[in-house]
Amino acid sequence: MYLFKQKDDLERHLSTARKEGKRIGFVPTMGALHRGHLSLILAAKEHSDLVVCSIFVNPTQFNDPADFEKYPITIDQDILQLTSAGTDVLFLPSVQEMYPKGLAPEMHYDFGQLETVLEGAHRPGHFQGVGQVVHKLLNLVQPDKLFMGQKDFQQCLIINRLIKLLHLNVELVICPTLREQDGLAMSSRNLRLNATERQNALHISRALYYIKDHLTQAPLKTIADKAINELKGNGFDVDYLDMVSIAPDGNIDFPNTPGKDPLYAVVAAREISSNVRLIDNMQVN
Repeated sequence: MYLFKQKDDLERHLSTARKEGKRIGFVPTMGALHRGHLSLILAAKEHSDLVVCSIFVNPTQFNDPADFEKYPITIDQDILQLTSAGTDVLFLPSVQEMYPKGLAPEMHYDFGQLETVLEGAHRPGHFQGVGQVVHKLLNLVQPDKLFMGQKDFQQCLIINRLIKLLHLNVELVICPTLREQDGLAMSSRNLRLNATERQNALHISRALYYIKDHLTQAPLKTIADKAINELKGNGFDVDYLDMVSIAPDGNIDFPNTPGKDPLYAVVAAREISSNVRLIDNMQVN
């Protein structure tokens, strides 16, 4: 595996690969890798000739500076995992390398309604930061395919919108969420939970399974309210728990009753004892 820390070195290496006709698959991450990330690497290997992974904890997408400071860093283990998974290239830039002119935004992305609901409503500026860094990385890597996880439901919609806004020639491939055997969605933030908090975090996925199992028995709001109350009763501050579908224009709809379109239960809640915020989603119909 090649490891590059400077943009110029990465671009030279990938330029040679493109001249050789290699199809490039790209997996952007913030490190603290787990099997969910590695499943993206394996998907990229299946559909690409050369797999690039980036590890960069992007400061502009953290609306809470304390959250940025506490984000787990496990570079040595990450490199070992990426090597074992057969990753071809790792890009490991510094903040200065990615933002040589400072962190002030260079442009504003018109994400429309997507930026005003769910994560957008609770994390102002978050998706602008995501847009900034993914735009920079896509310009550098110029991949044929971009691989992301379904766990970041709204982020996938944002990146799809970004690709269309910028008229980028890249295909977004969304891969299924990986879960632990007990149902907890794999997440780098799980590393911040002790054993008791980790067990309590199971209430997140249980809430989604509850909705899936009871979907036809009551109006959507009634089912959601029961799941919210269950989370609150087990030590969570709930930012949102909603059932949504994806509109033809790529926006998020909030139907009152199940329809023909895929329906997703989406949740963000903070485990109070650890102060760790967890997100998850599940197709429920």
